[in-house]
Amino acid sequence: MPIVAQSTETTDWVSRFADEVIAESERRAPGKPVVVASGLSPSGPIHLGNLREVMTPHLVADEVRRRGHQVRHLISWDDYDRYRKVPAGVPGVDETWAEHIGKPLTSVPAPKGSPHPNWAEHFKAAMVASLAEMGVEFDGISQTAQYTSGVYREQILHAMKHRRDIDAILDQYRTKKPAKQPQKSQKPVDEAELEAAEGSGAAAEDDGSSGSAGYFPYKPYCGNCEKDLTTVTAYDDDSTELTYACTACGFSETVRLSEFNRGKLVWKVDWPMRWAYEGVVFEPSGVDHSSPGSSFQVGGQIVGIFGGKQPIGPMYAFVGISGMAKMSSSKGGVPTPADALRIMEPQLLRWLYARRRPNQSFKIAFDQEIQRLYDEWDRLDAKVADGSALPADAAAHSRAVRTAAGELPRTPRPLPYRTLASVADITAGHEDQALRILGELDPANPIASLEEARPRYDKAEAWINTHVPADQRTIVRQEPDAELLKSLDEPSRQSLRLLLDGLADHWSLDGLTHHVYGVPKVQAGFPADATPKELPPEIKTAQRTFFALLYHLLVGRDTGPRLPTLLLAVGQDRVRTLLGE
Repeated sequence: MPIVAQSTETTDWVSRFADEVIAESERRAPGKPVVVASGLSPSGPIHLGNLREVMTPHLVADEVRRRGHQVRHLISWDDYDRYRKVPAGVPGVDETWAEHIGKPLTSVPAPKGSPHPNWAEHFKAAMVASLAEMGVEFDGISQTAQYTSGVYREQILHAMKHRRDIDAILDQYRTKKPAKQPQKSQKPVDEAELEAAEGSGAAAEDDGSSGSAGYFPYKPYCGNCEKDLTTVTAYDDDSTELTYACTACGFSETVRLSEFNRGKLVWKVDWPMRWAYEGVVFEPSGVDHSSPGSSFQVGGQIVGIFGGKQPIGPMYAFVGISGMAKMSSSKGGVPTPADALRIMEPQLLRWLYARRRPNQSFKIAFDQEIQRLYDEWDRLDAKVADGSALPADAAAHSRAVRTAAGELPRTPRPLPYRTLASVADITAGHEDQALRILGELDPANPIASLEEARPRYDKAEAWINTHVPADQRTIVRQEPDAELLKSLDEPSRQSLRLLLDGLADHWSLDGLTHHVYGVPKVQAGFPADATPKELPPEIKTAQRTFFALLYHLLVGRDTGPRLPTLLLAVGQDRVRTLLGE
């Protein structure tokens, strides 16, 4: 099978694929634009697992474009697929939508309150907006428009003429044992992640009806109830007359297929037909499409019937989610790109897909892990700026921050995400307070407007408001904890005096970081700038005890935001009051 080999090298995977795609395109269609493809079924929210179906060819197409070649990235919207089930947790949808099961997705009503004309357009719109924010350039193709306008008429008639050849190919796999499950490392770990591992709705469709009249790779939608619960009972190759019966409503009719546009090829024939029709050179496939006997493998044989070749492309691995438990249950299922883009900048989301080879699984964080990911991203940003980044890391960074069309919009002053999240948490939406705190982080170069910290500040604020449980939010005490202050022993009182005595002189993020960590050192008789190697192990214990005391006195808990950020947020006067001065 012409599948691009997966390399274990640390060099940039996108460049390797681009090399092969350009060479293969020149072999197949010299001088013509390179064609790469993705397929998405808008049968419900299009989630972050599906996004890999788009990002893998996008990154390769963008590299091809950077090299000066013409390229088309097709996204086939499988909106003429059947409506299979009512997805759970979609706002504006109830059990009455079950009556539409079996109809094309474009014939199903949109959720209540949606501005869009049908179910498919409702879910397409959210994905299109997210892809625009991420800088993904593509040509969208509606399969409803293609089929109902007769674009594929010749291909349909050709498939019906060669139905016995198609049936013979499919029959090689019908009696085979099911494919083995993915390795343990690839297995989803909970129900939500299982849903993320599913492919498009089309992947679960049958491969055509076979009855007393023989096998047919075409399924009409009923002229009465619009559902695909139909069986072809007769077909004449010369006249193209086709008779079908609907098992849902009992309707039956005879039509001339050379004029009839209300039906589609079954999935395992439809996909390879499109490869040939569009001249697709590169298209990745998910685990569900790539096992023996599945649509990608079988399509590699069926595509020859249409005079085409199977695209090259890797099998892409599972995309997991961390922090699902904290997500609102009203969302239902797995988060979408729009959900991710509410809490992270497009550059970070692009980077997560660019830095891992397609056959490597990874997780997207909606929990505290997002802060670590942002720290890692900012370190990479600094290394790229000073020229110390490894080549593959620098390439992934480049693919995250820009496309062939130019740089993505970025935050002018990208302050640490965890700092912004802490400030948003403590200030609870008061922008004047947020600006005051952020302005004091670096007195030598103060931030003058929140716009300098946007959109990163807005993303951090959205994360705090939607993914941090209420019992973990930070609420600063209104009054001193008189009982705790009264109970303190002399060493504890001395540590607070040392902190307060140096507060004014260290009032910046760096200054307070040095000061807060230095108090237990000074109290033990060491210099404030002594390094860990110069200190006994018990100093770390003393620091933890001191930090816990400060958290209790300021926010009534053992932990909280980083203390330097918290102190700046509370303000000098209030800190002095709460610490008993």
